[in-house]
Amino acid sequence: MNPQQPRPGADGRPLDKHAIAALIARDIPRGAFVNLGIGQPTLVADHLPAGSGIVLHTENGMLNMGPAAHADEIDPDLTNAGKIPVTEPPGAAYFHHADSFAMMRGGHLDICVLGAFQVSAAGDLANWHTGAPDAIPAVGGAMDLAIGAKEVFVMMTLFTKTGAPKLVPRCTYPLTGLGCVHRVYSDLAVLDITPRGVTVRETFGIGVDELAGRLDLPLLPSHA
Repeated sequence: MNPQQPRPGADGRPLDKHAIAALIARDIPRGAFVNLGIGQPTLVADHLPAGSGIVLHTENGMLNMGPAAHADEIDPDLTNAGKIPVTEPPGAAYFHHADSFAMMRGGHLDICVLGAFQVSAAGDLANWHTGAPDAIPAVGGAMDLAIGAKEVFVMMTLFTKTGAPKLVPRCTYPLTGLGCVHRVYSDLAVLDITPRGVTVRETFGIGVDELAGRLDLPLLPSHA
């Protein structure tokens, strides 16, 4: 992390996906073992500070994965679980995907970052199926990650394209895991899911009261 760089969202505007990824990257502790879910969470790899000691794990069988590969760096045999070409830092290791899932299920990951269709106020996660008849379900390793990682971060927009909230009192989509989400990073706010309720760490381009009204659930300030 460059200490001279402003924290994402410092300009008071909603975050784009790259700014959300940068914010997550800055909040991951040094030396953590981390899995980045398919989709937007993979962007976090491109924002991890050099020398942080953060080790990226991918369920298709790689440990110490690097950021996305470009141009001459691309090796078609070297991809993450989302089939995106990635780089190979010194010390990278490869293994059978069954061993990779054993790492996930064995509680060896400090953090996983997942996308979501819905997150409930109780921390329930729905991210594999919307329940729509024409939707293609894609559970992948999300269920194993949701219960196996010590902390689960969700990266998502807070509302759908039609304006429906994704942070809800109760999930209506098929569940991936119960009570597994610890923190939500979104375009409008970073929120912690706690036993006291949903607490707001910070907002971007919107006030807490307005946000609570749009979500239709109570929000607590982080100092409450």
